Amino acid sequence: MESFDLPLLAVRTSSAAVWTFLGYTVAVFVIAAMANRLLQGRHFLSEYFLGSRGLGVWAFALTFAATSASGGTFTGFPAKIYTHGWILALWIASYMVYPICTMGFLGKRINQVARKTGAITVPDVLRDRFDSRAFGLISTVLIIFFLGFNLVAQFKAGSVLLQTLLQDSTFFRVLRSGVEISMANASVFEGVNAGYLTCLLLFGIAVIFYTTYGGFHAVVWTDVMQGIVMVVGIIILLPLVLSQVGGMNQATHEMARMLPPRLGTATIVLPNAPTKAISTSDLWFRTVDQTEQVWLYRLSGTLTIPEGVQRVSEVKFVGIRTPEEIARQMQRFERPYAQERMETLKTQLIEAGVPTTRPDTAETNVATWPPTNEPALLIAELGEFHSYAQADQPGQYVMGPAPNLPSPEADVPASDAGFLPLGLAISFFFMWAISGTGQPQYMVRLMAFKDAKTLRSAIIAVTVYYGAIYFPLVIIFCYARILLPGMENEADKIMPALAVTVTENAGHGWLAGFLIAAPFAAVMSTVDSYLLVISSAVVRDVYQRNVDPDATEKTIKRLSYATTLIVGSVALAFAINPPRFLQDIIVYVGSGLAACFLVPVVAALYWPRANLLGCLGAMLGGFGMHLLMHLIGWQVYGEFTRPYDLFGFSPVIVGLGSSLIALIILTPLAPPPREELVRRYFCKGPSSLDDAVPPTAGESESS
Repeated sequence: MESFDLPLLAVRTSSAAVWTFLGYTVAVFVIAAMANRLLQGRHFLSEYFLGSRGLGVWAFALTFAATSASGGTFTGFPAKIYTHGWILALWIASYMVYPICTMGFLGKRINQVARKTGAITVPDVLRDRFDSRAFGLISTVLIIFFLGFNLVAQFKAGSVLLQTLLQDSTFFRVLRSGVEISMANASVFEGVNAGYLTCLLLFGIAVIFYTTYGGFHAVVWTDVMQGIVMVVGIIILLPLVLSQVGGMNQATHEMARMLPPRLGTATIVLPNAPTKAISTSDLWFRTVDQTEQVWLYRLSGTLTIPEGVQRVSEVKFVGIRTPEEIARQMQRFERPYAQERMETLKTQLIEAGVPTTRPDTAETNVATWPPTNEPALLIAELGEFHSYAQADQPGQYVMGPAPNLPSPEADVPASDAGFLPLGLAISFFFMWAISGTGQPQYMVRLMAFKDAKTLRSAIIAVTVYYGAIYFPLVIIFCYARILLPGMENEADKIMPALAVTVTENAGHGWLAGFLIAAPFAAVMSTVDSYLLVISSAVVRDVYQRNVDPDATEKTIKRLSYATTLIVGSVALAFAINPPRFLQDIIVYVGSGLAACFLVPVVAALYWPRANLLGCLGAMLGGFGMHLLMHLIGWQVYGEFTRPYDLFGFSPVIVGLGSSLIALIILTPLAPPPREELVRRYFCKGPSSLDDAVPPTAGESESS
């Protein structure tokens, strides 16, 4: 059981983990302090939100790549790979051409327009292009709406990563105890895990502070550091995993024999109520049927049995069904770490006054712990379990369309179409390669590079960088099924759990701290970027452009600091009770922003005839259809993040199609834009981006 005893392994790596976290945090704060010094004596808005449009090749490439490689890259994406298998290579394949689409299609044009007009945000561009305050405000509201969702998901990812790494260190236990005392008298924290909240505060305070203090340059420089950490972490993790699963050939054959597990709940029953609370995690139970067939069930998350409580209901379990997996796992129960873990829990039971032996039961719906031939100490009365569609057919993890998760609703079976049927495969090609072009948070990066040569070199660098991250991730987390079975109910934890497991198995537990710094870096780089985008939307697009156009730089500066701090704090508060599935939130936000912004932004930048009615209709039409698909899915499947797929296509395709149709229909119904607006945006000026230099402190702010 040594590969699964995460709390025990965390003890062995806690010292390195704490030092890694502290060292990383100190480095981030030093960078923020250096970036803050650049704000002195420069035009504040341009410097704080765009770094004075002077980014070179590596700074631009790595900040663009690190911003895109969010918590989803190392948390939600690995969870999807682990759950569905090799099909995720096709799911993510188009990300390799994503830099060409996003940077190549929009990069030079949006940079030119931003320099001409002094635009600092995407709503700036849209408002000035059509001379419409309402258009600017609507686009601002949509940005805040979608990125607010994503911020909450990213804060959750940061907390989960830290909690898995630090949960049993002395440093962490002291902090967690203090948080538990503070939570005791506050009903708002009812049901919140103290360890999760502790790590949420550690992560949130750090990232909010350095982003608020340092602004854009702090974000860019930390992104460069984080981008390097991410790719080095993957380079280390890949050979560790391959060596422990026996190579790709053997591991792929093992995956081909696997059957999808069953998901369900059970009731944990003690022979009598404990005299004090018992808490444990990563327990395995077993049943033996009439044919002597052994079945294993893994407890999901942490089991807490309060003082005086004999039965704990609705405990989530994952049932392992593949004979080879069960046999391999039974062998692990004989290892020293497994025996040590069992003795630790036995000691807890004895100290709580619970008998350490009880008669075995012949009931078929009862699973027992320990999962060996010893007398049972705990029993789990198995409740209703749900199976994947086509659950009895092996090979689903190595071919399409891959197994689809069963629904917790009894009347909603798992889709026989699988995870990625052909229509959705096409949809996700557009999702990553095309719709990424419509993300305002990446458009802001495109306003900040120095010249056209920088853009061309950065496209190549980012493409290579993505290839070095995403293809190895597919390999690593496909084979994580072999090393860490039964984690379907908490798949978002698979990255830190795997890092701890493989480094400890290799005898280099200290490496876990560095490996987990990679996903931690990805989350931080995304959170800081989103914070600045939302803050700039509020300060620039709401306050300065609509409330007080004559606001002094001192006022703008104070408001920028305050807004970044407040937005981060609000997202932190909402993350206390986070969304269940990180990657589903990320997909919802990414596809929603694309449906809203891609068509109107492209039309505004490249089509002189585009007018306010057509582009505003395209934005609202894309938003409305995308939202409708999710609302229908909510009614049909009971989950907002599980959308209804119209004709087999995901909401991003439906939303983009609706947006384009609205643009084509509505544009001829209104007169073209004024001639001076067309000249301003489409007549060549005396300067070229190839010769561009960063704007001076006198850069236009009134436009």
